[in-house]
Amino acid sequence: MRTLGAFMVLLMTGREAVAHGAEVHFFPSVWAIDPWILTPLVIAGFLYGRGLRRLSRRAQTSRPVVAKRAFFYWVGWLTLAAALLSPLHWLAEQLFTFHMIEHEIIMAISAPLIVIAQPAGLFLWGLPDRLRRRAGRAMRKGSMRIVWRWLSGGTNATLLHAVAIWAWHAPVLFDAAVSDITLHRVQHLSFFATAILFWWSIFWRSNHGVAAWHLLLTMLHTGALGALIALAPRVLYLEQTHAAGIWGLTPLEDQQLAGMVMWIPAGTIYAGAALAMVALWIARASRGVDDGQHICPL
Repeated sequence: MRTLGAFMVLLMTGREAVAHGAEVHFFPSVWAIDPWILTPLVIAGFLYGRGLRRLSRRAQTSRPVVAKRAFFYWVGWLTLAAALLSPLHWLAEQLFTFHMIEHEIIMAISAPLIVIAQPAGLFLWGLPDRLRRRAGRAMRKGSMRIVWRWLSGGTNATLLHAVAIWAWHAPVLFDAAVSDITLHRVQHLSFFATAILFWWSIFWRSNHGVAAWHLLLTMLHTGALGALIALAPRVLYLEQTHAAGIWGLTPLEDQQLAGMVMWIPAGTIYAGAALAMVALWIARASRGVDDGQHICPL
């Protein structure tokens, strides 16, 4: 009841968040409207929607596939927008637990859904014709292909994603991002960008067995990090947890709950995806089908 009461008081009084204070909050003070976040989301939504409309008029026979991919994209886009702009983000400014939930939505829910949709083509169709042709030529350049293949390769993508997760969860960097809006934006961008590379390698670059291996590795190292946070005997993230008392939690309890979120729910997502890959690997092997690179059912 004390926690609920504190929430109602903050909601009704429109109190600004104690952390990330540079972000802009509008009525009822729980929607964070950061132009550096809102603008890319709006542009991505507009380009995809415009490209989807234009392509649907031309691709009559492939409409079911386009519709499936559009469903995954919009669910991913909406969850990403909710994580970064909705009251969840405001709660993340108050409690480490919700901040961890926000990060896991970005990396383990929004990113894979968007990757499944393969939106790059529709983004191009959403551009003006001249700009689309220029962008298409740039993407077909050998240097661009080499860079993309290196970044989205299974081992490289998994390592880059792991480095981003572990580096930003170092207490000094995490607390610095809590206090500095620019660092906070860079933190979210690095989480999302490396998650896109990781899930692209899982769905579109690796065969089922390799994908399962990289998912297992990611589950193990993120679970280990979550366990270290949850089982730490003292508060490690002083800036992030200093408002926990308003919500009826001690800073250590808030940190423990945050670690548990990374350790168990997020780990369950990676474990479930790994098991699905193993099942697909076994099923294809039993049918004598070559397990190629493009493993997504779409």
